[in-house]
Amino acid sequence: MKFNHIKSLMISTTVFFMLVAGISSCKIDEQVDPNNPSLEGIEANATIDEMNNLVSGMLSGMRNRFDTYLDDVSVIGRDYYRYSGSDPRFTSDLLGKESAVLDPNTFYTTNPWADHYRVVRNGWILRHAIENTSAALTDEQKNGYLGFAKTIQAQQMLNALNMQYQNGIRIDVEDPNNPGPFLDYNGSLQGILDLLNDGYDDLTNGGDAFNFVLTSGFAGFDTPATFAEFNRALAARVTLYKGDYSNVEALLNASFFDMTGSLTTGVYMVYSTSGGDLLNDAYTPLNSSTGSNARCAQPLFVSEAEAGDTRVAAKAILRDEPAFADDLTSDYDVWVYKSNVDPVCIIRNEELILIYAEAMNQTGNGTAATDAINIIRASAGLADYSGGTSQGELTDEILNQRRYSLFAEGHRWVDMRRYNKLGELPIDRPEDDVFVQFPRPANEEL
Repeated sequence: MKFNHIKSLMISTTVFFMLVAGISSCKIDEQVDPNNPSLEGIEANATIDEMNNLVSGMLSGMRNRFDTYLDDVSVIGRDYYRYSGSDPRFTSDLLGKESAVLDPNTFYTTNPWADHYRVVRNGWILRHAIENTSAALTDEQKNGYLGFAKTIQAQQMLNALNMQYQNGIRIDVEDPNNPGPFLDYNGSLQGILDLLNDGYDDLTNGGDAFNFVLTSGFAGFDTPATFAEFNRALAARVTLYKGDYSNVEALLNASFFDMTGSLTTGVYMVYSTSGGDLLNDAYTPLNSSTGSNARCAQPLFVSEAEAGDTRVAAKAILRDEPAFADDLTSDYDVWVYKSNVDPVCIIRNEELILIYAEAMNQTGNGTAATDAINIIRASAGLADYSGGTSQGELTDEILNQRRYSLFAEGHRWVDMRRYNKLGELPIDRPEDDVFVQFPRPANEEL
């Protein structure tokens, strides 16, 4: 089967995720069965401890090799250069150097795909376990587990789709021996949205509290009702990607969207130096050598910024010496993640305000769009927007604000692609290219 390589990766790590969850801020109960419980046994009649460890495993797994996903979309999106002395493909393949093409059978394609679907598979194991368990759980508690699982599955599928675009992804993967077909881009988005909506229904019937503990990255979103706000925020992002602008506002209003609230309120992946936990590998120290590992801002991020934009100095730090390798030069280090335990944002209010601005603009309410833009501009130390107010001009302004607010978080490539503006991204060397999507992983074509 085309899905067998993913099946083997998922199953081989399922027990690891359950028994060694690696989430230092989660409370892990004593194991009832410490002797490697079988997958079949867990799906047939899981204990509460086993189901809670599946939750922890999903939260741990969604961080696994996130740095590769981020490098993939950020390098192609010209947010930054990824220098690596051990792997020149970051500056050759990903930038299309001298007619290079993306490889369907190498780490930058296959690893993010497998890791995303490993989490999705663990979500299905959890969903099957909830359906079959004889543990003393109320219907509300079961709904809490199901709403959590479906929401995280959808988020992971969206990351996979961001890379695959028109290749589409598999939505129906309940049975790894008999997966469903690849859907096209719009069908994939709809499938993700359907999953989020199903999860939302579960969460609204999930009672007052979860029967499991989330990480500190979900502070404020750790009950069924507040986690449902996170779900609706993701649904607003997906609906925006679908171009269904008229339905975005209602989803935002059901989320934690707040025009006057803190821009940093949101949900994050967290890291720690505790034994067995993961570090944030998207972090690289300042002034790192291009012969080891360095992430350096694409020069136009700095030179094209408005004077006084505080986001630039906060996110791109002048190096002691310019970074140079493979005919690519940058004077600035990426400084979004300032330590190896800095959290990584999944979605926050700053993005939601920009989603609102975009939806308002696309539905003809330029005044509301401008009001939202000005909230973002003011937070960055900029004066109110004074440019043109046509839909196209406001679109350009919104994309520009997203460029600086969401820098090095994996959005730029997706945003420019949504508006058919990839041709406006910089070409760093004469024969470089800007790719539209990654190839489908080679094993999926067997």
